[in-house]
Amino acid sequence: MGGGWSGTSVAGRVVAALVAALAAAAFVAAAPVASAAPPEPPGPLTTLPLTSPPTTPPRGATIAGLDLHDGTMLQSGGADLLYGTMYGCGFEWGLASPWCGFGVSRATSLAGPWTVPQRLFAPTDVSPYSGLTWQRICGDSGAGCFNPRMLHRSGWGADDGAWVLWFNAPDDFNRTRANAYYAMECAGPTGPCGGEGRATTKPALYDCTDNGDFSLVRDDPRPPVLLCTMADQTLASERLTATGTSGAGGGARNLAGLTRTEAPGAYRDPATGTWIMTYNDPNCGYCAGSPTGYATASSLDGPWTAPPNTNPDWGAPPSGRRAISATSCGGQGRTVVTLSGQAYQLIDLWLGTRNETAAGLRLEPLVHRGEAPLGSPLQAFAPWTCGAAEGTPHGSGSRGSAWSPR
Repeated sequence: MGGGWSGTSVAGRVVAALVAALAAAAFVAAAPVASAAPPEPPGPLTTLPLTSPPTTPPRGATIAGLDLHDGTMLQSGGADLLYGTMYGCGFEWGLASPWCGFGVSRATSLAGPWTVPQRLFAPTDVSPYSGLTWQRICGDSGAGCFNPRMLHRSGWGADDGAWVLWFNAPDDFNRTRANAYYAMECAGPTGPCGGEGRATTKPALYDCTDNGDFSLVRDDPRPPVLLCTMADQTLASERLTATGTSGAGGGARNLAGLTRTEAPGAYRDPATGTWIMTYNDPNCGYCAGSPTGYATASSLDGPWTAPPNTNPDWGAPPSGRRAISATSCGGQGRTVVTLSGQAYQLIDLWLGTRNETAAGLRLEPLVHRGEAPLGSPLQAFAPWTCGAAEGTPHGSGSRGSAWSPR
């Protein structure tokens, strides 16, 4: 696994340190910004065929009763897999508290039933980069660990069918200014991840060098692109290497000139070939009813363009502005997931509290309509229904409590 610092055991780390001291020739690449020139992003550009939009509008789904949050979804082995951060053991963001870990649940349809979440690795495991347990890094610090993103290395790069879990640990950035991200080899889509014989890598990154929410966007047959939130709440991008465990550089910062944003995700509109990036607009920790904005590009590498007129306040109507939804169904957009060819906005239905065990999830179909005719209100996307429980086309927006320890 190439590109950044990786390790598979404490013993291996000690031996490597002794060899480096005796030979005075080896070093560990763990700096927040690598000094060497980044490798060229592998893989050719490919034009995918366009497809007609669905004749029947796709429906959304609400998932409740699962202690999985700020995660992602994918499909494998005929099942939907939902990944997320768990809170049920008592984790509270911003306070020293137990860290519950990342979990995965599976179902044969979005309607469920969903299996009991299975933990991907133990909080008592040790980070080979810092030598600290994940409990120390994610729980004792109060900074948490978030955004579990499972990556299947199939159809791109090494194309060997391996599974790699990415996540961010903001305390690494807080303590040492190293990038907050990790890439962890997994035995399969439901883990276990890391541990003996499976490398945990602190990736070398050249553009996404900070600490924030992120997504990994497939762009087969090229390696995926990391879309990330920087410490100043701007957005950046960086394509991964062929192993999917480090950055290849050559990315971009200040995407679409956006500020006060976080949680980017993206997909390619199958009808037009346009790439669409969504994001939380503005950023706000654990807020209920925050807007979801969008930007477009002809390539996943950008450049990105966002409508210039922003949301003037919470609960503003989305017409003529850069919001897909002004209230995000009473929650907060997290990322974009594609299931059976349909892109969805994955939304955390936050409660606005430090512990979010009972918060639900909402998936809203992303159906891009394009620009409206002159003289008509801009409604670039099909309106979100938010399900019967929300009651209005865009949910009942309410501003939740915002905690800001990171």
